[in-house]
Amino acid sequence: MSRSDPRLVDGGEALRRAGLVHRVAQPEGEGPFPTVVMLHGRAGNEEVMWVFAPTVPEGWLLIAPRAIVEDPQGGYSWRIHDTEEWPTLTQFDVPVGAIMDFIGALPALYNADPGRIYLMGFSQGAAASYAVALRHPGVVQGIAGLVGFVPMECDDLQTASGLEGLPVFMAVGAADERIPYSRSLACAQTLNLAGADLEYHEYDMGHRLNVEAMRDLKAWWKRMAEAEAGFA
Repeated sequence: MSRSDPRLVDGGEALRRAGLVHRVAQPEGEGPFPTVVMLHGRAGNEEVMWVFAPTVPEGWLLIAPRAIVEDPQGGYSWRIHDTEEWPTLTQFDVPVGAIMDFIGALPALYNADPGRIYLMGFSQGAAASYAVALRHPGVVQGIAGLVGFVPMECDDLQTASGLEGLPVFMAVGAADERIPYSRSLACAQTLNLAGADLEYHEYDMGHRLNVEAMRDLKAWWKRMAEAEAGFA
């Protein structure tokens, strides 16, 4: 199960237990493994997040689930954004439940370390990542949010307390055609006010990651791995 050819799980007992179709690349060794769950954006699938796999250190379990709703645009989404308003935290409760069930199955299926679960989300997948951390404090140990957004109505301290001290890498495209720059700045402010250990980066790019962003993301994952080693 190499990163260049992650195994597809679309049936059988593993799918029944995980609840979501997924691709997985399990490292060699006995584990338990630090784990990155990679959440794709709207109209994506379990294939698209593997472009970011080289940024994560060797020896980590990587797994990318397929989202829960067939999207009219093609592919799959965590929720269908059918209005002009930004979705609220409550509107992510159904995907959060599915993601939590998925995470809960990983230790038994792939020897994931339940105390070392990280999320890496792109666009809507980043929003779902933040929603998981907000709804279930302590479940994840860090989030890489890539050209995404924080769900609305997360500004009060009680709601946002799940982000206190949480390492977050936030990549923003100054020319993003889908996530307005002003919205990205507001999300960064929310993360800061919530007490997240935010590493904010903005780049001259659209709704994607350029070479500079990929390099910074890789450096952040390296620091996460070094921190893991320090606590081992």
